[in-house]
Amino acid sequence: MIAIIVIIVVLVVLAAVFAGMYNSLIGRRNQVDNAWSQIDVQLKRRHDLIPNLVEAVKDYMSYEQETITKVTEARAAAINAGQQGPQAQAEAENALTGTLKSLFAVVESYPDLKANQNVMSLQEELTATENKISFARQFYNDTVLTYNNKLQMFPSNLIAGMFNFTARQYFVAPEADKEVPKVDLR
Repeated sequence: MIAIIVIIVVLVVLAAVFAGMYNSLIGRRNQVDNAWSQIDVQLKRRHDLIPNLVEAVKDYMSYEQETITKVTEARAAAINAGQQGPQAQAEAENALTGTLKSLFAVVESYPDLKANQNVMSLQEELTATENKISFARQFYNDTVLTYNNKLQMFPSNLIAGMFNFTARQYFVAPEADKEVPKVDLR
């Protein structure tokens, strides 16, 4: 009789541990999805601000249509990359960042445009949005790290394998952004 009770208690404990690990994996996966949606919200905000900025500078920059066209194309590519996963999204967003830097450099060479209140306001909003995107990327990558660790560590890796949990990709910055700038103080 005692042996049956011991077996039942062991089975109940194993079932509870199994359920706890499974629920933990589900929770981590949902955290990754939530973190991705936070990046998506900020990217959409960025995408919505860009047409306003382009319209604000268009009249002043009749000779800079190529820059405006590149920004518009990069924005469209970034919007379309949203369904292709974190790596494709990161590449498209980084290309968009590069074209925005070109646009801001051109804006700097037009004093009337630089002083325009709408352009200044949009630049400030885009800068704030870039900061929010940066924080959202960091949070996403942190949650991916936690989730992927959980998938690979024993014993939760056994449950992850049984239920086909898959590792997630990080939102990676391009190699050019990882270079350390050189500073010459001579």
